Amino acid sequence: MNRRNLLGGTAIAAFGAFFGLRSMGSTQAAEGEFPYQLSDEEWRAKLSPSAYDVLRHEGTERPFTSPLNDEKRTGTFVCAGCAQPLFASETKYDSRTGWPSFYTFIEGAIGTSVDQSLFMTRTEVHCSNCGGHQGHVFEDGPQPTGLRYCINGVSLDFVPA
Repeated sequence: MNRRNLLGGTAIAAFGAFFGLRSMGSTQAAEGEFPYQLSDEEWRAKLSPSAYDVLRHEGTERPFTSPLNDEKRTGTFVCAGCAQPLFASETKYDSRTGWPSFYTFIEGAIGTSVDQSLFMTRTEVHCSNCGGHQGHVFEDGPQPTGLRYCINGVSLDFVPA
């Protein structure tokens, strides 16, 4: 192995980790007991491959790929895994990050855990009903909370009012 191969392989691995946006931490949905439970086979049958990857294995969809990023109607954003209401449309805003973003969630709908993947510490958010990974919350959002719930569109469904 020469230096070019080593550097090239390192660059490809870093590119894949960052732009492939696969979590390098835990590889399963939030740990613990949740009211809504399915076997892994049932989850695979229920969800699209991309939703399964995000909700059950903490993957991340590519930015600017979800139609929900541009959803502006009145309604409720629900978990794509179990249909639990998670976010009211009034709390959605354009964060310009490429993922649907909200400044708060419906009370009791979201759980959190520490995510130490990608060489940083973040707060992961998951559905409190099924444990499905939704995304992360950051402290750079608008008032009144100052928070940005950066959510994978593939982990959500939209129910118009």
